[in-house]
Amino acid sequence: MSHCIDLTNQRFGRLVVQNRADTVARNGNVCWNCVCDCGNHVVVEGYALRKGITRSCGCLRREVSRQNARTNERFLKAQGGALVNEDGVGYSSIIRSKRNHTGVIGVSFDKKSETYIARLMYHGRYVLNRATHSFDEAVALRQQAEERYFKKNQVE
Repeated sequence: MSHCIDLTNQRFGRLVVQNRADTVARNGNVCWNCVCDCGNHVVVEGYALRKGITRSCGCLRREVSRQNARTNERFLKAQGGALVNEDGVGYSSIIRSKRNHTGVIGVSFDKKSETYIARLMYHGRYVLNRATHSFDEAVALRQQAEERYFKKNQVE
């Protein structure tokens, strides 16, 4: 006869236990069906609930990580800083990477389709993402997009 602490209707962090789950953990511990404050349903081992190991469905970890990403200076420094310049242009769109084999920033060759791809990201969105069979056409598309999006910030 097994001894089981009834956790029904108890709150553990953001989780409220609904009832005992049909599943049992590999180590033999009882599992419980829980509802998180965010609305997600999860099955959690009773030991993890009682010891504070599991306090949410995962939403708490995501919120803490998101907050750290915005405010923790050490975290931001470890990430290498901003990925865009002050004009909202991604550094990947203005700096030639070591992986660039065409010699033109924003123009790559797709071996599978055997086409050149012209791309430009501006304010986190692709404003140019076109495929062409001509390298020269891809370069021209990229240059036109640069003139349209990069030059408009300059005084004429």
